[in-house]
Amino acid sequence: MIGRCLASLLLVLATWSSTSIANDALAFDTPEQQQRYRILIEELRCPKCQNQNLEDSNAGIAIDLRKQVYKMINDGQSNEQIIDYMVARYGEFVLYRPVHNASTALLWYGPFALVAIGALIFVVVIVRNKRHQSKKDIES
Repeated sequence: MIGRCLASLLLVLATWSSTSIANDALAFDTPEQQQRYRILIEELRCPKCQNQNLEDSNAGIAIDLRKQVYKMINDGQSNEQIIDYMVARYGEFVLYRPVHNASTALLWYGPFALVAIGALIFVVVIVRNKRHQSKKDIES
């Protein structure tokens, strides 16, 4: 029993450390390139995992996209070119911070509109209840 738990723990630790080693083993020409790589893989979302960025995801597609970002950085492409490539290929979903435009207006401003509508309904109900209570008090 203890042997199985220990073996499972070692397997998890080996997998975890090999993942971090694989990410850190990338060779960049400059520290700026490595910093750009880190920023990009934190800003781009895994298309499969949905709520994980490329850095945190171990899905096959995330691994492939990390390799693609690495290759594009080493090829001298700018952050904008890399992001444009990812958006063209996977859509704006791949961005953790979608751009502000007409198609994303509901995403950005919808929650505020819903809160405002809810507050308006709350005020209307309160006012109606007070009027209704006032009528009852006058009739009594």
